[in-house]
Amino acid sequence: MTIVQNLNKPKVQLVEITEENSGQRIDNFLITKLKGVPKTRVYRIIRKGEVRVNKGRINNKYRLIVGDVVRIPPVRVAVREKEIDLQPTLKFSLEQEVIYEDDVLIVLNKPSGFAVHGGSGISSGVIEALRALRPEARFLELAHRLDKDTSGCLLVAKKRSALKFFHELFRGDGVKKIYLALLVGQWDKKKELVSAPLLKSTGKGGERMVKVSKAGKSAETSFRRLKKYKEFTLVEASPKTGRTHQIRVHSAWLGHPIVADTRYGDVSVNMDLKKKGYKRLFLHAEQLQFSHPVTGELMNFKAPLAKELEKLLENKSQIK
Repeated sequence: MTIVQNLNKPKVQLVEITEENSGQRIDNFLITKLKGVPKTRVYRIIRKGEVRVNKGRINNKYRLIVGDVVRIPPVRVAVREKEIDLQPTLKFSLEQEVIYEDDVLIVLNKPSGFAVHGGSGISSGVIEALRALRPEARFLELAHRLDKDTSGCLLVAKKRSALKFFHELFRGDGVKKIYLALLVGQWDKKKELVSAPLLKSTGKGGERMVKVSKAGKSAETSFRRLKKYKEFTLVEASPKTGRTHQIRVHSAWLGHPIVADTRYGDVSVNMDLKKKGYKRLFLHAEQLQFSHPVTGELMNFKAPLAKELEKLLENKSQIK
């Protein structure tokens, strides 16, 4: 860890807002602009009127519009920067597993075992690592999230306008998501739409847990059987909503949890597969379909299965 001390005397900044930051709240804008400044200090300078927009006072919920002139007071801070230790698997994925990229978006094939962002004891994730690899990038933000142990299509916005566009798509039904999952046991149905509300809670160890409950939020997942094995079933899962652990909990609710799911899965089956060298969650975000935020063109992306997933499907001794 290194500490960089800003020795230059800070000056008042006048920043004119462009389309890139239009619609952003002033507090979030300042937190990004004044990297290293504690959030409490940011809110204090807003509250005291040291931050002005078009020469007038504002509150922290004010949303910026194109043409606004923001006065940022002089702020001196010792910026503490933590060097990100890029693991080889993640570095390779970020450099070699980019499925598509243009001026406003990136679609990459996220590897299993890596959180999409830092937090909750994780110093850094995919987005922090991507920013470290691309220091010249002005804007890189996650358009959605995948669980740490889920692999596959991950969408990153390179412009704030694109991020706003994607958030609207994900809030509605503008994004089609298709996952591949290997379920424990033979699932006899060909198709089923699971509509079961999900409630989040916190486990004894502080981990997030989700269960089907009438008190939860509405959640829908469409399942389609692709192939039956002797003891497993390969399915295509399409979530209509985006709840935490949705596919995993709905699969378990069906009586067929996902292979190697350590939170909602079958302990004995997981132990047996682990002895044979397999231990990662068999959930893969295979396809992502949406309209391009600039051209309106319908984009359809597909992430190939990781080798360990292909190997499990091919290895008859493990899955039959």
